[in-house]
Amino acid sequence: MNFPFYIARRYVFSKKSTNAINVISAISVVGVTVATMALVVVLSVFNGFHDLVASLFTSFDPQIEVVPTKGKAVAADDPLLTKMKQLSAVEVATEVVEDQAMAVYGDRQMMVTVKGVDDNFDRLTSINDILYGDGEFTLRVANLYYGIPGIRIAQDMGLGARWEGFLKIYAPVRKGQLVNLDDPTEGFVADSLVSPGVVFAVNQMKYDASVIITSIHFARTLFDQQGMLTSLQFRLKPGSDIADVKAQMKEIAGDRFRVLDRFEQHADTFRIMQIEKVLAYVFLTFILMVACFNIISSLSMLIIEKKDDAVTLSYLGATKSQITRIFLCEGRIISTIGAVVGILLGLLLCWLQQEFGFVHLGDSSGSFVVNAYPVSVHYWDVFWILVTVVAVGWGAAWIPVRGAVRKLTEKE
Repeated sequence: MNFPFYIARRYVFSKKSTNAINVISAISVVGVTVATMALVVVLSVFNGFHDLVASLFTSFDPQIEVVPTKGKAVAADDPLLTKMKQLSAVEVATEVVEDQAMAVYGDRQMMVTVKGVDDNFDRLTSINDILYGDGEFTLRVANLYYGIPGIRIAQDMGLGARWEGFLKIYAPVRKGQLVNLDDPTEGFVADSLVSPGVVFAVNQMKYDASVIITSIHFARTLFDQQGMLTSLQFRLKPGSDIADVKAQMKEIAGDRFRVLDRFEQHADTFRIMQIEKVLAYVFLTFILMVACFNIISSLSMLIIEKKDDAVTLSYLGATKSQITRIFLCEGRIISTIGAVVGILLGLLLCWLQQEFGFVHLGDSSGSFVVNAYPVSVHYWDVFWILVTVVAVGWGAAWIPVRGAVRKLTEKE
């Protein structure tokens, strides 16, 4: 058996002559446990929000999106895009023309993003799962174009799920000059959309308050982008390796196109969430370091109490290194116990929140996308929490031991 570990284990679990040492040792374990539990719970909540946002985008965004590196639009028949469409893993490819316009209905108006898509957009995404109303996904019938607004647009403009008459859409003329300054409307292309009886709700303001989905033919006419597209979006066949297909598309695209997966399509959003998670980790680690000061106090008092034992062990042949490791092992045992118990309690709290949702986001049901704080345990995070707690605890144990044992074992 490891001699220093054996002695340290006896010191940890044996009753001390001074009750204060027992109390401080218990406080040390509890402090490390609570800090570790907080790390597990807080990081899991951040993971829960991350996964929740990702799931919301999944209903509306493609698995892979290809956009031009330079400029806003590119020819739809570009050979590189055609080659991407022909990859065996591609199940659905949808051309998209997207740009800003002015929407006017009655006496209300607002800036919107007109997103013109192919008729297969409902196969590309899960749009049908987020439609609300008594109609269905329809973009065009003969020369009549339909528009599906985000739910916040419908509310702000007084449209409802099915509006009467036409929704006017205005976009600036892209070519030529404004000749008649007395009539500014000559500088705009105007067209109209009718209601298919549905609105969509992604539960993300980025879409619900700004996007109107319509036919790509309408968008190309409105923005004077005939034969062009602003992005090409893909859905892959079931079982396809997205990373592998993305790599193939990047090789085809070269430096002319950017190939984006779902997370890269919202890089800013997920980057901010990741930064928040890292900052929370850093702040809680500082709290953990403060909790570990109890380990320093506990070991300092223990070294003083066991000074006679240290001298006796040195006379019996124990080296200074072995005596040092005895007290280091005690600090390490305290931090490891706190880390393991804290992780187990944190995982238990996360499971209880997942199953029963004890902690609510608000008092009003339905005010949020989810009623309770979402929790998602990523076991890679748990591993790094364990490494962090053990490292901080072991580092704290070294502070009181360094030099103290040398003084205790010096022979008169």
